[in-house]
Amino acid sequence: MNDPTPGKQRKPLPSGYHQGIVTAVTIFIGFSLAFLRFWAFEAPGEWTPRSITAAVILGIPIALETYTLLRALRVADDDEDEYAITVRWFIASVITMLIAVIFAAVVLSGVLEPGR
Repeated sequence: MNDPTPGKQRKPLPSGYHQGIVTAVTIFIGFSLAFLRFWAFEAPGEWTPRSITAAVILGIPIALETYTLLRALRVADDDEDEYAITVRWFIASVITMLIAVIFAAVVLSGVLEPGR
């Protein structure tokens, strides 16, 4: 076997872990895209610089989630060390999405508007 790190033993994942991360990531991508659709097309009000900023910020976790899915679908991700890195990417994308949704909610509520 062509191991990139000599002397290091490859540790395969237990059964079901690989499928679990792929499922979790796709669920979050679905939520993120649905929320972005709501934000871009269904939310009330006019576009403002703040709402455009919120839409751009919502795109960041979607990009992170897509990269995480790409990592999770690789054959190399069946190794425990690679899987751990993918899980960290997934957690980062979820935290980023949480921050983006909170920011979008604050913008939608109008709290940041001058004169309030």
